[in-house]
Amino acid sequence: MSSSRRSFIRNGLAGTLALPLVPQFHLDSEDKIEAAGRIKLSISSYSYWHFRGEKYPIRKVIDEAAKLGVEGIDILHRQMDGDDNKYIQDLKKHAFENGITFTCLSIHQSFVSPDKAFLKKEIDHTKKCIELAARMGIPCLRLNSGRWNTIKSFDDLMKNRGIEPVLPGYTEDDGFKWCIDSIQQCLPAAEEFGVLMALENHWGLCSTPEGQLRIKKAIDSPWFGIMMDTGNFLENP
Repeated sequence: MSSSRRSFIRNGLAGTLALPLVPQFHLDSEDKIEAAGRIKLSISSYSYWHFRGEKYPIRKVIDEAAKLGVEGIDILHRQMDGDDNKYIQDLKKHAFENGITFTCLSIHQSFVSPDKAFLKKEIDHTKKCIELAARMGIPCLRLNSGRWNTIKSFDDLMKNRGIEPVLPGYTEDDGFKWCIDSIQQCLPAAEEFGVLMALENHWGLCSTPEGQLRIKKAIDSPWFGIMMDTGNFLENP
């Protein structure tokens, strides 16, 4: 093939690939507009269950999200039928075939307790879920801070606007220390598997923006961030 023909094909392909990406018209500098980012929607699998009755299958959540035309789903770990590889790979394949991305794995754990054995169990559970998220191709893991559990009923906790007494003999500072130390122990796993841990304002120490930011500022890591549920700041939102 001659040099001129190679150049023609190469330049022709480059031009073809560029067409969809580069606007084919001229704008004066004062007319240029910064392109806005697309708004992407992701549905929480919890929205189809709410802990009422039998678990709503994640596979069916994928189907419903695809019908609505949204791009992703946030999977509640408790709603999954298991962690075995066959189940996970089936979900991944079904999501791919329906154009659905797994955006987040939301777990339930608590890092607020003076019981070291309890904290170790919760840390181990979090590490296991980080690895699970990686196996599922999920880039983000939702964390809770945990709470004091001095109000046992969740309905009563909501009646009290998410506020509960500190465990007798301890202080809020103790709770923040346990939580921060526990998250820091999970950071190596997050980095190893490439999964961002995101702390949600899910009652407990994160009932206020100040509490959430206190934890974030104490942990300087690119693998730890915060997320906000706009319905969970009950006081002075």
